[in-house]
Amino acid sequence: MTAIRNTDFSFSGQTSSYHGKVRDMYTIGDDLMVAVVSDRISAFDVVMPRGIPFKGQVLNGVASHFLDAVGDIVPTWNVATPDPNVTVGLKCEPIRLEMVIRGYLTGHAWRQYKAGHRTLCGASMPEGMTEHDRFPEPIITPATKAEEGHDEDISPDDILARGIVSEALWAELVQVTRTLFQRGTEMAGKQGLILVDTKYEFGLRDGVLTLIDEIHTPDSSRYFYADGYEARQAAREPQRQLSKEFVREWLMSHDFMGLEGQTPPPMDDAFLATVTQRYVELYEKVTGKPFLGDSASDPHGRIAKAVETWLSQHKG
Repeated sequence: MTAIRNTDFSFSGQTSSYHGKVRDMYTIGDDLMVAVVSDRISAFDVVMPRGIPFKGQVLNGVASHFLDAVGDIVPTWNVATPDPNVTVGLKCEPIRLEMVIRGYLTGHAWRQYKAGHRTLCGASMPEGMTEHDRFPEPIITPATKAEEGHDEDISPDDILARGIVSEALWAELVQVTRTLFQRGTEMAGKQGLILVDTKYEFGLRDGVLTLIDEIHTPDSSRYFYADGYEARQAAREPQRQLSKEFVREWLMSHDFMGLEGQTPPPMDDAFLATVTQRYVELYEKVTGKPFLGDSASDPHGRIAKAVETWLSQHKG
């Protein structure tokens, strides 16, 4: 399959476009957004030179699965999925925060903890913990949403002091984030998984808090296998993960952490195939559905046709 590295569509009624790290967003008229989920992969806020076949379809499929499952908690931007790589959604005013919530001392939180820090974004991390231990209760560690480059950790006090959101909206963000994480945890548990940490992005639509972007995907979340978790912790053994962390670990083993002056190491075909396999495994494990990837030789043409067909059927 040809990986979708870049897109440059001109859909009917298109008024603007924005190319993110993974998603390319096309604004249609005043009210709709078409998100084309590419096969790009980013790590340490750097987009890698090569795309991962089927990655975009996996992300879009997982996100659609979970967006459909949380509409009773918060309104979502999701309207339709006319193509495996596409979500059509409602246009919202983005809130420039990533609501990161962590149930376990893993990844960035562990790296900070190991460096001697016991607070992260104003949230306390108890003494005496080891990597992958469960927090007494999940902690929220927000980050500012950067247009380019690295997102930055930020505390609730700084969020309010900088006027990013009001105190009332912050309280709502916290409450909804915790409720979404609980729903994701319950859904993961039914599939034999532990939702370790994740991030949510929100916007406002007519003043109403609305969930936007992806949720509970391998790009935004980390999962452990529940079976054997306790035994591995007791033996201080690495946890079996379903996430993008193994890509980060591979990059770190090749001396890349996204630091200034560093160049991403080349990913060969064998490693790309391994990444695809891990993403497909996560899709099937998380959703409980078989992954039926579309390997069209012209994915750009397929996407254009699917979106134009949907738009023509939903004019007005």
